[in-house]
Amino acid sequence: MIGNDWDTVLKSVWESPNFNKFMDKVKEEYKKYTCYPEFNNIFNALKLTPYSKVKVVIIGQDPYHGEGEAHGLSFSVQKGVKLPPSLQNIFKELNDDLGIKNGSCGDLTPWAKEGVLLLNSILSVRKDSPLSHKDLGWQLLTDHIIKLINLKKEPVVFILWGSFAKSKKQFITNKNHLVLESTHPSPFSAYSGFFGSKPFSKTNEFLKKNKIKEVNFTLPSH
Repeated sequence: MIGNDWDTVLKSVWESPNFNKFMDKVKEEYKKYTCYPEFNNIFNALKLTPYSKVKVVIIGQDPYHGEGEAHGLSFSVQKGVKLPPSLQNIFKELNDDLGIKNGSCGDLTPWAKEGVLLLNSILSVRKDSPLSHKDLGWQLLTDHIIKLINLKKEPVVFILWGSFAKSKKQFITNKNHLVLESTHPSPFSAYSGFFGSKPFSKTNEFLKKNKIKEVNFTLPSH
């Protein structure tokens, strides 16, 4: 399904009758309603960041629900789409933290290719209806993915922004890993602990200390 080592790691899931029934439900939603991201992009996060390459996980809640925004990566929007407020604040903190000034392109694909798994907990949404797929069953899969990453011997940084992401901390029990928590980067909470939390420098300091290549958070300017 994915085309990399996730297919082996998740083999028992892909082959289970329950998962196939679940995917039939998802397909039905996509037939009946306009849903995002495009069906072929639902598993983009896994496609772009193989299990063996995951060194950072940034957990989001569900995809953007506006037309043409979501493409299967948490917090990321497609090229040419105006930056959502949360992503603007992420870029502001990145600039304050590491001096990296990313421009108007909010496509975080280069981060995913650097080993940053941009994982939404709910992988689909109906147009203009946030959290419309929260009861579909996606969390059974994405919680399982977090647990599988927790099993990795190699140290991983988990970045949990906001109370929803922090609720996943219960699955991160491996002492090899680093958990970074703060409020959500949305305009409603960014000033209550997100700004100044320095997640990017802390991530790279931890990776460097563990002799893992640091993440280049600079995005192409186009």
